[in-house]
Amino acid sequence: MHRRRDSNVSVAHGAWGEDVAVEWLRKRGLTIVDRNVHPCRDDRRLELDVVAYDSEIDAIVFVEVKQHARRSAFQRRMRSFDLRKRSAIAHACRSWLRWNRWQGSYRFDMVEVYGTPESECPPEIDHIERIRLFKNDEQYVNWCD
Repeated sequence: MHRRRDSNVSVAHGAWGEDVAVEWLRKRGLTIVDRNVHPCRDDRRLELDVVAYDSEIDAIVFVEVKQHARRSAFQRRMRSFDLRKRSAIAHACRSWLRWNRWQGSYRFDMVEVYGTPESECPPEIDHIERIRLFKNDEQYVNWCD
């Protein structure tokens, strides 16, 4: 039987996960430009969790953050990032680029944070870089190492 999670707990855990992810990104040299931004005037539900700048490659990095209580060998990476969510975030990213008149390169990453604020163990981080989100876009950074 599934127990319904208290939405306040979910929100608190999500905010904690974002804080963990932001710290992770900063330690890797990214500058945080914005958090929890709603770039679409026509749809306030669309939100970008983190917008960062990578000075090494002179690119904006859009970051979706997902917090999970624990890692499971039976669940795939990016499990909650379905086609509908991809489309919505791509729209939000394009709106941010237009609104800020960004003419340079950009990419899309996801940071999955495994753990909770109450956990005795430090959180596990899974940083998935260069997710193919934008089609036929020359400024999209998709370097393969």
